[in-house]
Amino acid sequence: MLLLRDVQKTDLAGLKRLAAVLNTVNLPNNEETLENIIDKSVKSFAGKVKNPLEREYLFVLEDVRNSLIIGTSMIIAQHGTYEAPHIYYEVSEREHYSASLERHLRHKVLSIAYNYEGPTEIGGLVVDPPYRATPDKPGKQLSYVRFLFIAMHRRLFRPRVLAELLPPLLPDGRSLLWEACGKKFTGLTYLEADRLSRQNKEFIKELFPASDIYASLFPDRVQKVLGEVGPNTRGVQRMLERIGFKYVERIDPFDGGPHFEANTGDVSLIRKYRTVKLAEEDFEMEGDDVLVAFEKESGRNRFRSVRCMARLDNQVIYLPASAKEALGADPGDRLSIIPFE
Repeated sequence: MLLLRDVQKTDLAGLKRLAAVLNTVNLPNNEETLENIIDKSVKSFAGKVKNPLEREYLFVLEDVRNSLIIGTSMIIAQHGTYEAPHIYYEVSEREHYSASLERHLRHKVLSIAYNYEGPTEIGGLVVDPPYRATPDKPGKQLSYVRFLFIAMHRRLFRPRVLAELLPPLLPDGRSLLWEACGKKFTGLTYLEADRLSRQNKEFIKELFPASDIYASLFPDRVQKVLGEVGPNTRGVQRMLERIGFKYVERIDPFDGGPHFEANTGDVSLIRKYRTVKLAEEDFEMEGDDVLVAFEKESGRNRFRSVRCMARLDNQVIYLPASAKEALGADPGDRLSIIPFE
C-alpha cells in the first residue's frame, strides 16, 4: 500500500535519492535546500510557524512495503508577501496598425507584476519514474492530498489557489525563456536563479526590466513555449481543469510556465469533502474509491492518508484492515475523505 504523510527529518536520505534521480525545480538536488524545505514543513504541520500564511507543507508518498519515498507534493499557504512578493508576467495582446503601409499587427506583451497578498499555491509534485503510470496513480494521489488537507483546514489558506505548471524545457533542464531573457538581465543560470528566489526575490525586482516586453523580439521557439504546458505536465493540467482551475493569462517570469487558478471554495474536490466516523468492522468488498485521511493533534507523524475502497453509510465509513493499519486509526475516530474520481 502507498501511504501519504507529512515529511519527517528522517526522510532526508529518501528525498536526496529522489532528487538525485530527478533534480527538478520542484525537488532540487541540493542537500541544504532539502533540509530547509523539510524543516519548514515539520514546523508548519506542528503549528510552530506562528503566522499560518507563512507555513509550507510537504507531503511524501511512501511505498510502505519497500520503505521507499516515491514522490512529493507541497502546499504554500500564501505565495506572495511583503518580504517575498508573488512575481509573474501578465500576458496581453497589443494591436498596431499603419494606414500608410496598410499593415495590422498583433503582438503578445509581457508585463511584470507583483502580488503582496497572494494566493495559496500547490506545487512540488514529483513522482519517481518507475512508479509513474501505475494502477495506484501516485501522481493523482499526491495531487489530491493537497486539496484534502486544504479542505480540512480552510481557515489556514487563502480564498484563491494557484498552480504554476512547467512549460516545455530543454533536454538539459534549461528554460528557453530564461536563456532569452532572464539570464541576460541577471547573469544567473535557470537553476541558480530558481534556487536563489526561494530565499531572496529582491534581485528580480532590481534586475528585471520594469517596462513591457514584446514577445515578438524573442526567437520563434521561445514565443511558442510562453504559456504552454510541458509534455510531462499535461496530465496535471487536465486534472486541474476537471476540478475547476483555469489559465489566467499569467506566466512564470523564469520559464514562461502558465498559471492556473481557482476560487478555493469552487474546487470540486473541496466541495465534496466530508468527515465521517470509522466503523469497527472491516470492509473488503467493492465500494467507493476515496482518499481518506487521519490527523493527530500531537506527535511526530501527524497526518496520514491512503487511497482505498470504502463503504459509506451516512456518517460512518467502513475501511479495509490494511487501510486502518496504515492510517493508525481506531474505531470511532473522525476521518476526512474526498472522492478519488
